[in-house]
Amino acid sequence: MGLTTREENGVVIVTVDGQLIVSNRQQLKQAVMDELDNGATKFVVDFGETGYIDSSGLGLLVSLSKRVGEAGGALRLSSLNDDLGSLFELTKLDTLLDIYDTVEQAVEGL
Repeated sequence: MGLTTREENGVVIVTVDGQLIVSNRQQLKQAVMDELDNGATKFVVDFGETGYIDSSGLGLLVSLSKRVGEAGGALRLSSLNDDLGSLFELTKLDTLLDIYDTVEQAVEGL
């Protein structure tokens, strides 16, 4: 998995390239937690280049959403492909997490 982080209008955008699975989920956790520790509170995780997320990755996203929320911030997801969108619907995580079609839509209003 490749991970890139950038800031846009006060929002930290983390792009996940590849798969979010048990062996690499700590990279995403560390990236978000480091930014949170540095005072960031608005996050978008861009899955436009992500093909697969396993159950540990889903659990991590729930955990990160809770942590960011407890810090008074918001975590949004964007750019899920059809398979990932179906996965979030099947697991009902689409009702728990804020999901947007594009990064731009996710950043808007944060």
